[in-house]
Amino acid sequence: MVTILSRCDKPKELFSIISRKKFVETWPKIRIYWMKHTRWSEFRDWWETIYEQIIEQHQKRSKKIAGEAPASFREIGRVIKETRIEKGHSQKQLAHAVNMKQPDVSKVEEGKKNITLFTLIRLCKTLGIKRIDIS
Repeated sequence: MVTILSRCDKPKELFSIISRKKFVETWPKIRIYWMKHTRWSEFRDWWETIYEQIIEQHQKRSKKIAGEAPASFREIGRVIKETRIEKGHSQKQLAHAVNMKQPDVSKVEEGKKNITLFTLIRLCKTLGIKRIDIS
């Protein structure tokens, strides 16, 4: 692999031979091997940059997927949770009343579940919520 990387400076060519995932998995071992055998290498530094860019892109995608819930979702969840507690209902009781599962109610209250308007209306009717202000 070191031989290929030391002669190739086109990621497109390399990734036609091996997958990006395989490159990311093996790069730390390759880098250690390369550093033991060659103190300085433009190619090694260049591929290190490519590796870091791939990792950064993956982290950005992961943050978009698993990032913080939108403020409006959190606010809706907060109102639903406060009202549920005021009415003395458990999450399980509310879930049963609106034909949901308890973990889904928990996710709604945390603002981590994207629900349909129909589900929001069912929750609000069951809890007697007439209005939720979202700034």
